[in-house]
Parts: sequence; structure tokens; C-alpha cells
Amino acid sequence: MNLRSLLILMAGALLIPGSAHCDDPKAWTERHLDDLVSLYRHLHANPELSFQEKETSARMALELGETGADVTSGVGGYGVVAVLRNGNGPTVMVRADMDALPITEETGLAFASTVRCPSETGGEVGVMHACGHDVHMTNLVGVARYLVAHKDRWRGTLVMIAQPAEERGGGARAMLKDGLFEKFPRPDFAIALHVDATLPTGTVGCRAGYVMANVDSVDITVRGRGGHGAHPHTTIDPIVQAAQLVLALQTIVSREIDPIEPAVVTVGSIHAGTKHNIIADTCHLQLTVRSYSDQVRDQLRSSIERKARAVAAGAGAPEPLIEFSDGPPALKNDDELAGRLIRVFQRVLGADRVVISERAMVAEDFSEYGQAGVPIVMFRLGAVDGKRLERDRQLGRPPSLHSATFYPDVEATLVTGVTAMANAVLDLMKPSEGTP
Repeated sequence: MNLRSLLILMAGALLIPGSAHCDDPKAWTERHLDDLVSLYRHLHANPELSFQEKETSARMALELGETGADVTSGVGGYGVVAVLRNGNGPTVMVRADMDALPITEETGLAFASTVRCPSETGGEVGVMHACGHDVHMTNLVGVARYLVAHKDRWRGTLVMIAQPAEERGGGARAMLKDGLFEKFPRPDFAIALHVDATLPTGTVGCRAGYVMANVDSVDITVRGRGGHGAHPHTTIDPIVQAAQLVLALQTIVSREIDPIEPAVVTVGSIHAGTKHNIIADTCHLQLTVRSYSDQVRDQLRSSIERKARAVAAGAGAPEPLIEFSDGPPALKNDDELAGRLIRVFQRVLGADRVVISERAMVAEDFSEYGQAGVPIVMFRLGAVDGKRLERDRQLGRPPSLHSATFYPDVEATLVTGVTAMANAVLDLMKPSEGTP
């Protein structure tokens, strides 16, 4: 054990007056907040995009290794797995994601990211932790440090993972494919948090059941027969077909899906043609399609295919090319585990600081671990000071993740995050009488 590791453990062992049990996660976090904020600022200032998290992965391996955990790097790409064993008991996995977004930061923070990288369309783009993954990683390190300094309060095996590529939806799948649940202890429970730009600091949100959506990307190439715009009768116009298809797609959710089932079909991109007087051969549409249940997901896919082919048939055109790209499955919090953790949060934070979080049609690949058969819960962590939240709403600029101006009020966010997550782990891993 190196000197820095020893100092971390010694600092964690300095308890407030009374027994070890008096050193609750909130008091501990407040005393060690400067160190955690320093780590957060480093991570914020040095973001890396999905599948490129080389330096971030190395830093997380270092931080988790210094707690005494057994650390393995390079799992599913840049994934990090840290295992901390502490006698007989359940296995609990805590996950944080590492990747940032191709956004040029405009927060004006002293430690704002100045990182730039090549963009997919040519040129350069800024890179920013605009989705709070820097908070997630720092929170994980804080929880790890607390738990290793208070081993008398829990028993079992703690598996901590720093996951790559959540924003691209492939990191969890890559780690599972690389043997996450075969090479390392399979968890009995898995928990994660996500910052929330709409919740005030000091609060958390959680709910049982579906909380985030299935996501499919769909590429449709409508085919026609090109020609001169002055002689449309000699052509089969793919742009007219595409226009008909865009309107037809809008009736799927309104007229084919049960009204109480959430579903979204959005045409986000449409491209065709090169000049005013040229009718193109093809038109390319890109869709995002979202739902909760697998039944609705299948129904949406079937309806999109049927309507695209029907439009082509009506125009006497060749069948369109339709390609589906599966994104993350819907995130469904385990009912029993969610209920248990909500009670923990109410006890340690206060019932008035725990809300039933809103469902959303965004995606989160933490869902992959649930699909692999592990009971999971992701809860929301308030990240914006209440006064700032109210002021921004009054000014008509409600805060949003994935924004160039988003930043958390990190001190209060981390205090609540470490408090909530550490207490969740302690509850799931509480020693039973006679447990060695």
C-alpha cells in the first residue's frame, strides 16, 4: 500500500466523537468534501468521448485501487471493475459512467473543459461533461472511500464499476459481453444514480417500474426514379413519398398504440436531392423510436415497416430499404428493491426530500444489467441549488442536461449523493448476527 492510500484510509478512520456508527455518510462526506471536489474538478476539466475514455479509466482505476479493492481494467474496452470483499454477505454492484459529450462548454467555470477533438462531420468540436458523469464518478469514489473506512458496518462483496460509453449506448453491453458477470462476482443487486437538472440539491427521486425507454434508431431509404423537375410524370418522386410517409408515421402512436402506453416516433432527419430542378432517386429518413414495453416496441417496428412499404406501393416505387439499430432496452427499476431504497432515502434524508421521479423517454444502458437478470435501481440526484433553479425557471431558461451551460452545484450534490448511495449499500449489506 502506497503512502497516498494509507493517508486516505487513515483520514476515513478519523471518526467524530462516539462510536463508528456515529460517523454517518453525511458527516463523513462533509469532512472529506474538499478532496472529492478536487477530484470532480479534475474529471470535469478532462472529459473524454465514448469509447475513448483512456485517461479517465486510468484515473478511476487509481482511485478505486487506493481503497484496497482488487481492480481490473480493460473490461469491455475501457471499463474498470473494482472488487472489495468483506466477509460473507450479499454482492452489491454500484455503477458510474465515464464518458462525456461532443459539446463546447459555455459555463464560464474556472475549471471548464477546453478539450477539443475531431468531430464526426469534419473539423473540431468541444468535449464536455454535460450529463453529470463527472459527478457520478466522484460519487462512486466517495462511497468506496467511506465503505472501506467503515467495514464494521457491512458484510459481503462490493463490486464497483466505472463504465465506458453510456452516451453511445454500448458500454454496458460491451462489459457484459466481456464477461462482467462471469469473471467477477455476480451481483444480487445493482444500483446507480443520475444527476437531475430539474431537482434541487438535497433531494433524490426514485420510483418502481419503468423509468426510461427502449430506444431504436431507424434508417429508411425511400427509392424512386430520378429525372428532370419539369417532367415529373417521367419520374417516381422519393421526396413526395417521404412526405407522405412522415405524415403516415404520425398516426402510429395516435391511432395504433394503446393510449395508456407511452410511445414516440420522431423523424429527426430527412435528406434528398442536390438542386432545384432535379428529382432525386432516393430520400433518406432517420427516426428515433421509443417505448417502454417489448410488446409496444415490436408493434412500433411492425407499423413503421408496413407504412413505409405501403407508401412505396402506392407510388409504384421499389420497396424502401429499412434498417433498425437496437439501442438500450427500457430501464425498469425492480419493484421490491426500489421500495426498499425509497424507505432508506426517506430515513436518512427526510421524507420531504424524496420524490417519486418522473418517467422519461430518454435511454440509459444501466438497463442492460437488469436485462441480464439482476435486480436494479437507478435513482435521480438533485443537482441544482433550489434558488438557482427557481431563478432560471422565472427567466424562461430551465436547466437541462446535455446543455453547454449546464453545471451542478457540486458540493451539495455530492453530499447528498454519497449519503444516499452509501446508506443504500449499508442497508443492502447490513451484517446479520453471527456473520463473520
